[in-house]
Amino acid sequence: MGMTADDGGASQAGGAEVPTEAGCSGPVAPRAPTRRFEARRNAIIRSAVAEMNRNGVKGMTLGDVAARLDLVPTGVIYYFRNKEELAAAVFQAGIAAFEALIAQSAGEASEAERLAAFLRAYFDRALRVDRGEADPAPVFNDVRALNNAAVNEAYIQLFRSFRGLLAGPDRLPRLHRNARAHLLMAQVFWIPAWRHQAEPTDYPRTAERMAAILSHGLMPKGAAWPAPRPLKLAPEDEAAQPASPELFLRAATRLINEEGYHGASVERISARLNVSKGAFYHHNETKDELVAACFQRTFDVMWRAIHAAEAAGGSGLTVLASAVTALIEHQTRGEAPLLRTSALTAVPVAFRPGLMERFNRISYRFASILCDGIADGSIAPVDVNVASQMISATINAAADLHYWTPGMEPETVVDHFVRPLFEGLASPPAP
Repeated sequence: MGMTADDGGASQAGGAEVPTEAGCSGPVAPRAPTRRFEARRNAIIRSAVAEMNRNGVKGMTLGDVAARLDLVPTGVIYYFRNKEELAAAVFQAGIAAFEALIAQSAGEASEAERLAAFLRAYFDRALRVDRGEADPAPVFNDVRALNNAAVNEAYIQLFRSFRGLLAGPDRLPRLHRNARAHLLMAQVFWIPAWRHQAEPTDYPRTAERMAAILSHGLMPKGAAWPAPRPLKLAPEDEAAQPASPELFLRAATRLINEEGYHGASVERISARLNVSKGAFYHHNETKDELVAACFQRTFDVMWRAIHAAEAAGGSGLTVLASAVTALIEHQTRGEAPLLRTSALTAVPVAFRPGLMERFNRISYRFASILCDGIADGSIAPVDVNVASQMISATINAAADLHYWTPGMEPETVVDHFVRPLFEGLASPPAP
């Protein structure tokens, strides 16, 4: 599914059918759902949120949703005809929750005030979720995998609502505004991956520190943007590697990024390369072995960027800007994409802790580079734990940037997408 966001408006659609009176002649108005009906329907949606956040859209089953509520699957089908309809209701409910948070902050006078108000509202709701006082929201990592028209429309409208928190088109050209809106959404949607590292009583403090980075960036006020060093991310022996396994790695990575772990089946990977399943198993023992190799290559490329940037030298800011720029340019070129970190949400549970630990080591290293920059004065005194996660989210989000910025030239990705992370979403567009 290709989502785009123009400057027009869109309305939300969706909602489940309600059982009606039967056996009457002529048209009959639908009966208003009872409190019991609504309570059970909402309980099913909450159960589905937990399953989707655990296994992704493709991995969720009505049986697992029902089991969480001690129901049989037909007890769910009474409310939702199939899992796609249920997934659509989950995403619609999550989108509505975010729209409400944005509405609370949209009236503030400046970008910085709107972003701060939104994050305060977000973390306040997160605290209520932790306490069981509010329903958890779904993760939107594989929303495209559902390919539901009403959800697509509502999601695009949500993008526009996030964009409304930023400066208007009189200050930011369209592509700059869209790229920054995508960056903002990506930061918000990545929070569940690291929120557990903060004490719930520290959520207001976390919101304040994240808002400061979003608004004003990582660089000290008045600092000049450094010229990122060109880095070589390909391994020295790349030419010696056989082509076929590399093609399978690329195809699997793209499909996992688009459809999640369960959507990237052996059949679909093979079809994308126009080869047989037999050819797949000639090069790969199992799908899980191929997925592990995709993650391994992603780790290797990210570490190669960090080490190459450090070897090139310079201030902490120059090292960090060089590594982040190289990884985002690599991601947006698309020839050998990196796996989105958010793909972890649909990887089998047994794999997840070890992979997440390895991603966290990369974030930890970004925090170390931030500390170097704060020590030498090239980076503002930010919260390095929050900032390192925001860096990871930005690299992760680059894979989806093209959906929101059609027509943007690849060579301008630094000005549109990288510099706003370092200079702040409230900064003027790069000259």
